[in-house]
Amino acid sequence: MNRLATIFAAGTVCFTTPALAQRDFSEVEIRTEELAPGVAVLFGAGGNIGVSHGEDATLIIDDQFAPLSAKIEMAVDDLGASPVKYVVNTHWHFDHTGGNEHFGGTGATIFAHENVRIRMASGGMAGGNETPPAPAAALPVVTYKQGIKFHLNGDTIHLVYLGGGHTDGDSVVLWEEDNIVHMGDLYFNIPGYPFIDVASGGSVYSAMASLDLVIAMIDADTKVIPGHGPMSNTAELVAYRAMIGETVNRVETLREQGLTLEEAVAAKPLADIDRGDGGFIDADAFVEAIWNSKT
Repeated sequence: MNRLATIFAAGTVCFTTPALAQRDFSEVEIRTEELAPGVAVLFGAGGNIGVSHGEDATLIIDDQFAPLSAKIEMAVDDLGASPVKYVVNTHWHFDHTGGNEHFGGTGATIFAHENVRIRMASGGMAGGNETPPAPAAALPVVTYKQGIKFHLNGDTIHLVYLGGGHTDGDSVVLWEEDNIVHMGDLYFNIPGYPFIDVASGGSVYSAMASLDLVIAMIDADTKVIPGHGPMSNTAELVAYRAMIGETVNRVETLREQGLTLEEAVAAKPLADIDRGDGGFIDADAFVEAIWNSKT
């Protein structure tokens, strides 16, 4: 990843609290996709899990829901990897940090942006759900303002805070030598619109800025791990950023015309944009998120 090496050298969510209480996680299967020697992604329920493993240690990026921790450990073991030593949280949402208490209890060290620890420690609204304060074992132990670097398993792994957007604590993770980036929920590779958690400090304007910075760091061959959905690539990430920009322009035009939020939603400014069926966020909710985002 030449450009990366140069740069570093120089509305609603899928799972509500009642749904989680009723869900049978025993039916969830963890699927593994190997991306490079010593690098893999695990798909299950919740945020996609990045894995770095090798002679030095095993690092995972996000850990989905607490009931899946044993299955995640089995998937890691099936890779031939040692038990998890390091956990990185891309942000504080429960579908990305639910396994923290388990892995923290087994001795893993948890890393995250400082805002992730602050929000997890205090609890609060996350995606329309009241989230209680996290137990001590689940809290990030190492926090940072801008980033931190792992020299691990023959790779240079960058944890980078670019200003957030989905929340105020989003990190992206970049494998320098293997040309891979984990986007967390700055990138949803699924139908529907992006989830901007304004209550957690998210802003569509910050999200666009963060996406622009990532796109400037990677190249056409970069493998892109989204927060949700199948593996992606730079071209699809660029198209995703362009889609967000178009939606923002449309909503801003309505605001400039003097419409209220309710009138803007009723105007259906995104009606001709095909985002497929389903997903976390519909067009009306995304218009509201754009409207309420801080510039």
